[in-house]
Amino acid sequence: MGHRLKLYLRLMRFHRPIGIFLLLWPTLWALWIAGRGRPDPEIVTIFVAGVILMRAAGCVINDLADRHFDPHVARTRDRPLASGEVSPKEAILLFGILLAVAFLLVLKLNGLTIALSFPAAFLAASYPFTKRFFPAPQAYLGLAFGWAVPMAFAAQTGSLPAIAWLLLLATLCWAVAYDTIYALIDREDDRRIGIHSTALLFEPYELVAVAGFHGAALLLLFLVGRWAGLDGGFHLGLLVAALLAGYQLRLIRDGRPESCLQAFNNNGWLGGAIFLGLLLDDLLR
Repeated sequence: MGHRLKLYLRLMRFHRPIGIFLLLWPTLWALWIAGRGRPDPEIVTIFVAGVILMRAAGCVINDLADRHFDPHVARTRDRPLASGEVSPKEAILLFGILLAVAFLLVLKLNGLTIALSFPAAFLAASYPFTKRFFPAPQAYLGLAFGWAVPMAFAAQTGSLPAIAWLLLLATLCWAVAYDTIYALIDREDDRRIGIHSTALLFEPYELVAVAGFHGAALLLLFLVGRWAGLDGGFHLGLLVAALLAGYQLRLIRDGRPESCLQAFNNNGWLGGAIFLGLLLDDLLR
């Protein structure tokens, strides 16, 4: 039983928590902005738990969809489904359990948030299949990762103001930036087996594309801050985030997989810097 549990935890990628943070930071941005620095603690707890569950579910369905591709990619050939250590039937059952528990949490929230949870589940389940036909699956991932933003506004305010969609767009641009960096690691494998990615779409201008999407995300976040009446603390967080984005561009210039992975992981700090800016802004006021 202990061995099976370890396999399931690997399948849910709990040994690599960066994905949790990439999903969590925009959720917390949204909750703090919607709650004007004082979000409901119960709602925050539900969303943090929901992020962990949905990220795990997303990893399971991703590996299930890619189980015939992953054995041909150096980075993914040892994943439990690719190696045959976990069966597709087990993965489907685990995915269903994770979705069910997440939905039970959502049922504690208002009707609008519950309604928005259905598109969230669809986006999470369908994203892995977009890599077969959509030239920019990273944009679809950004929508899937960012969908927690309108859900957070719905839970906190009972409405979907325009600022929620602006923040969703910022999250989507950020996701395209960091997931393009991640896709650079597998670019040659993806080219060989016929998988789409923005690392292939933007080649040979991937550095310009990453810089552009990082810049767009930061500009949109600045506009969100102006709309929400945020000031110096938030702007300081954006400045730190911009410096980290520049550091990432420096890392990926040589195209080495280890440098790209380091740059990708750095986004956990970038998202955290923006959230700390929100906290600092509230403290200063």
